[in-house]
Order: sequence, then C-alpha cells, then structure tokens
Amino acid sequence: MTIHSEAVPAPVMSERRVSLIGAMLVAVGPISLALYTPAMPQIVEAFGTTEAAVKMTLSLYFAGFAVAQLFCGPLSDGLGRKPVTFAFMGIYAVASLLAVVAPTVELLIAARFLQGVGAAVGVAVSRALVRDLFTQEQSARIMNLMGIILAAGPALAPTIGGLTMELAGWHAIFLIMLACGFVIVFIVQFWMRETVTRDMSRISPRGLLQAYSQLLRSPYFLASSLVTAGSVGAMYTQATVLPFILMNRVGLTPAEFGFGMLMQSGMFFAGSLAVRPLLRKVSAYQLVPVGLCFIAAGSILLVYFLNTAPPTLLHVMGPVGFYSFGIAFVMPAMMTASLAPFPRIAGAASSLSGFMQMGAGLLGGSIAALIGDPVLAMGVVIPAMGTIAIVTWLFWRRLPEPAAAAIIRG
Repeated sequence: MTIHSEAVPAPVMSERRVSLIGAMLVAVGPISLALYTPAMPQIVEAFGTTEAAVKMTLSLYFAGFAVAQLFCGPLSDGLGRKPVTFAFMGIYAVASLLAVVAPTVELLIAARFLQGVGAAVGVAVSRALVRDLFTQEQSARIMNLMGIILAAGPALAPTIGGLTMELAGWHAIFLIMLACGFVIVFIVQFWMRETVTRDMSRISPRGLLQAYSQLLRSPYFLASSLVTAGSVGAMYTQATVLPFILMNRVGLTPAEFGFGMLMQSGMFFAGSLAVRPLLRKVSAYQLVPVGLCFIAAGSILLVYFLNTAPPTLLHVMGPVGFYSFGIAFVMPAMMTASLAPFPRIAGAASSLSGFMQMGAGLLGGSIAALIGDPVLAMGVVIPAMGTIAIVTWLFWRRLPEPAAAAIIRG
C-alpha cells in the first residue's frame, strides 16, 4: 500500500491485533447502550418520572456520541491515537461514576451525555487505526473481524444488564461500564502502538475546516457513509423503542428482554461469521447487495407484522434479526469505501462517518419519540431507514469508477 509521511513506515500491528483492539474500542459505545436498555422501565419508577424523560437519557447519549466524534477523530490525527483515547476514556469513566450516584433523572441525563462524549473515541480511533495500516480487501477483512467481536459484546450486554439489574439494581450497571473503561485504558497503554506522528496543523481551525470540507464535497464519501448510516443507525434507533415494546407491550421481564435481544445481536454475529469465508472468494463490495436484500426483507416483515396483529416477541425480533443479518454484509465494504480515499485525514473521515451513523440513530429515535406509540414508530422509522440505505447504495454504485480511483490516488 502507499505509505504517507504521517504513518509509520510499516504496519506496527498485525491484522489480528488491530482487529481485537479496534473491536474493543468500537464496542464500548454499543455495550454502554445495550447494558442500559433493560433498566429503562425501572428507572422510570425509581425516579418517579416519565418514559419521555428516561428516553432522553438515550437521546442525549446519542447526541454526545455523535457530536464528540467530530472532534476526537481530527484530534487523534493531530495529537496521536493513544493520548486522545486516554483523554476521552477518562471522560467516560467520570461520567459512569456520576451516573452511579445520580440523585435525579436530570443528573443521570447529563451523565449519559458525557458517557456518549467519552465513548465516541472508540468508533473514531478504531477505524482510523485500520486505515493507518491497511486498505482495500485487508481493511474489509479487519472490519469484518471487528464486527464479529463487536457483535459478541452487545449480544451479551442486554442479558448481563437484565440479570445485573435483578440481582444488584440498576446502579450496578454503571459500575460495569466503569470497569470496562479501565480495561480499555489498560489495553491501549500496553498493547496498542501509535500509528501517526504529531502534527498540530491538522487540528487548527483551518485544518479542520479543510478536512471536513473535502469530505463533504465528496459524493463517494457521503454516499458510502449514508448507506452505513441507514443500516447501522437503525440498530441505534431500535434501542430507544424495543425496551418499551418488549417489556411494556409484550410483557417480558428485564432478563427475558436481554435474552430476546440476542435475536438482534446474534443474527449480526451470525452474518459476520458468514461473511468471513466469503471474503476469501469474492470482493466485499459484491456482498453489499446481498445484505441490502436482507435489510429489505426485515423492513417489509416489520411493516406487515406490526400492522396486522398485536406485537409478539417473534413478530418484532424476527424481522429485526433479518435486518441485523444484512448489516453484517454491508459494513465491511462501505466502511472501507468511506475511509480508503482519505489516508491523510483518516481520523476526520472516521469521525464524520461515525457522526452520520449516530446522527441517524438520534434522528430516528427522535422521530420515534415524536410518534409516541413505540409499535407504530418501529413499523415506520426502521423500514424508512432501510429504504434510505438501499436507495443511496443504488446511487453510490453508479458513481464513476475513475473519479473514485482518482481520489484514492490523491
């Protein structure tokens, strides 16, 4: 691959090490989300507040996560991947402790916002690490392996969260998050190698504007990122409505809800496992339409089941499983596509792409809250996001190949 002056002269970490570190970094955000969701109905009672107020703890988490990515990625381009990761994980740890002792729902909302700010570094730095050292099919393989490991955490987190809450109360969930923060700091310190040299010009206001201007002017970047946003953003949106559908409408306990959510994360995990051997035979880009077909199937089934009968576990989580399985086929290629053309500003590209994903989740969750009825919201918002992903991919695949190649060469 082409070596740039900002990167080390040869890969200082293997594909496997980058995959493991990247997966741990990127997983902290979804795990912090999935651990928390089983506790939402109980937190409504604990604070004597409303569902809308508790949903704000998710919405503000999304907001902090999305907005902070716009800064932590470029900061890591200029200051280095490791010091920026330490700083933001410090914010995450303080916020987790604040959530444990929060006496009011308002303070809990503030703590969740700060948790989102701190967790944002995981997405930005993990993908930038991959682009620092690898590209094209190597990058797709790493993204896939990160997806496999990433799926394991959120797959188990709702179950762990539900059981923890029943055994030790909802406060203990935030102690688990605090421990996760310390583990990540330890791994970054002793296992991760720095992959860029310090260059303060990249974090000047002018440098930031130039980086984001270049990205926003690129149809190739915007389209590939929007395909991922419509796919992955739907999972974040589901997190705001599924607890109230499955526990309040279907009647599951928190522990049962945690096991039920395995149909989402488990299917994403299964999809990632299915993709891995296929990447040895075909290009990652050839798998994208397969994934979008599963996303379309999940969207259609959601519309049908939620509009023809009262919600049941199978009628809700079956379509969600199809959707999640498809996401695993879409992510490796489209995340690689959004980063490959921009080696000099990989952190900024990773940040803006991640911002679009979380922004999609925030927008979808906000629209769901405005609709009010979680069942109706699920049947409208999720299929709409799947449609956006499919339509955008049809546009992306028509972009002139020479134009994309010229960007990559540049």
